[in-house]
Amino acid sequence: MEPYITYYFAMESVGAFEFAELFDGCARPWEVLLRAKAIVTSDRIAASARIHPSVELKGPVWIGENAEIGHGALIRPYSVIGANCSVGHGSEVKHCVMLNGSKVASLAFAGDSLLGRSARLGSGAITANRKFNQTNVTCRGEDLHSDYFGLVLGDCSRLGANCVTQPGTHIGAYSWVFPLTDVRGFIPSRKRVFRERSLTMQDNDAVELT
Repeated sequence: MEPYITYYFAMESVGAFEFAELFDGCARPWEVLLRAKAIVTSDRIAASARIHPSVELKGPVWIGENAEIGHGALIRPYSVIGANCSVGHGSEVKHCVMLNGSKVASLAFAGDSLLGRSARLGSGAITANRKFNQTNVTCRGEDLHSDYFGLVLGDCSRLGANCVTQPGTHIGAYSWVFPLTDVRGFIPSRKRVFRERSLTMQDNDAVELT
């Protein structure tokens, strides 16, 4: 694989991925999503996958061994969810590739994104996937040739609860974005990302409200 891809996803992570053919011939991460649209033409759902009640699968989708899709989740076309992945209650996954063991927690939105092995989106996290002016998304000055592109989240990286990533965000492996943080652009591997915030406390009356 090209170094551009292996910076985010180790060769071992892709090699163990049940749907590794998605990466064939791809030099850039977003090309994997384009390839998914080309080859994910019918549903492939492992017998061991656990699909909870009220889940809506809008095929074609691929879901791997022992993946779990929680109550009320929506999985939209061309999404590929690897082995031992989980999508939590009420979350939406739109045209994403989730490598083995990655997780989208409850009430989150993952759109047009790639999640590395054991990467995680916390509850309420949103991967914004379209610019306000609907022009092509860019990363580090490079045109991604699409007006829809969310996030590349490297192996074992994590977004905390209620994080928001802007379109085209790329985050390297083993980085943590702390809760309530909004990020954009490129974040290298092995970083901790948070915004300094001050906390104000004031006295409060003892009022019982109805």
